[in-house]
Amino acid sequence: MSIKIGLDIGGSATKIVGLRDGKLIGKEVIKASDPLTSAFGALGKICKGNNWTLEDIDRICLTGVGSTAIPNDLFGIRTAVASEFIATGLGGLYLSGLDRAVVVSMGTGTAYLEATRSSVNHIIGSGVGGGTLIGLSKAMLDITDPNKITNIARGGNTGNADLTVGDIAEGGVQGLSKDITASNFGKASDALSDSDKLSALFNMVYQITGSLSVMASRNTGIEDVVYTGQLTTFEQCRQYIMMFESVYGIKIHIPEDAMYATAIGSTLELEA
Repeated sequence: MSIKIGLDIGGSATKIVGLRDGKLIGKEVIKASDPLTSAFGALGKICKGNNWTLEDIDRICLTGVGSTAIPNDLFGIRTAVASEFIATGLGGLYLSGLDRAVVVSMGTGTAYLEATRSSVNHIIGSGVGGGTLIGLSKAMLDITDPNKITNIARGGNTGNADLTVGDIAEGGVQGLSKDITASNFGKASDALSDSDKLSALFNMVYQITGSLSVMASRNTGIEDVVYTGQLTTFEQCRQYIMMFESVYGIKIHIPEDAMYATAIGSTLELEA
């Protein structure tokens, strides 16, 4: 079959994909424990789920923070390690169909990349990401389950926690609508519901990510911004990210399978 396997071994989850002739034909995600166990577990899961054998696999491509812990060729299959930034950039372009974009990797933290088919450059990084969302949810409500967090947040009203432009400037501010956030949690009170708190937390994380994306776009002169990573899987992502398109004129892309971008990109190579 000549299948290429891409493995993104992250700090909290491991993503694995299979590509044949450049087309995505399989994908899985598992919770990460130690890197080696995660790699073996993910490979076993994707093979079993797609009825592949080890003989069907031509190459394994590793990336992510845990990739350097894999010492040898897995199961005797040719195995290589790819730069995480390059993998993310190429994966974002692959999924979006673009030749040039700012690719944003929303994982535990967030990375901002200038990506073309021939080069990927790191612009800046932020410590605000999925780790922030889970950590502050733990601190506020002692909740760490992502599904529970998003379900509770669904009924919340960010306006009960966030100070808006309309709250502080009755006539508004030129170029900004009155409902734009002026201060995250700027009017939080003891009366906030759990739903309001988590809704406002999602808003803060995605707004910080969106704001830095706009700056990266303007810094590079690239209008297209592709969002990838685990945080794209929450329903709140589109709710809070898409407003940056209309307010700041960037073109936002949140591709299907965005959480697998880095795993996919590990199997690709920069064009000469």
